[in-house]
Amino acid sequence: MKPLFQLILFVMFSFSLHAQCDTIASICNKKNFTADYISDGQQYRALLKADDIAEFRSTFYGGSTYRISACSGETDGNLIFSLYDNDRNLLFTNKDHQNSPYWDFKMESTVDGFVEAQLNELGSGCAVLLIGFKSN
Repeated sequence: MKPLFQLILFVMFSFSLHAQCDTIASICNKKNFTADYISDGQQYRALLKADDIAEFRSTFYGGSTYRISACSGETDGNLIFSLYDNDRNLLFTNKDHQNSPYWDFKMESTVDGFVEAQLNELGSGCAVLLIGFKSN
């Protein structure tokens, strides 16, 4: 009987976390994406604990203006994110900007890279990252 109880708890916890991430993604989108930015169609998500770091890969095309929006919870500043190229050169970190929840930038040339995200404070939570490009 014990394994069945553990399975039920796991399933309930999983649904709760999925709903939490959905709520955070919706808040993040409404707060940080304006009408002049179009989402790349993906919601990058990760459940983070303590000092976990999530990594999200993306390609940023030259000549395009982008917005990265990062959220974990209903208030700003809960998530630290850093953008790197594939050679691990740091291109930006919001840690240098009071953990700003978003960053706008233009790529001069196409860059394959990744964004690392981690919680600002120890604990656990759902990290949501949205990437959009500016419409012309």
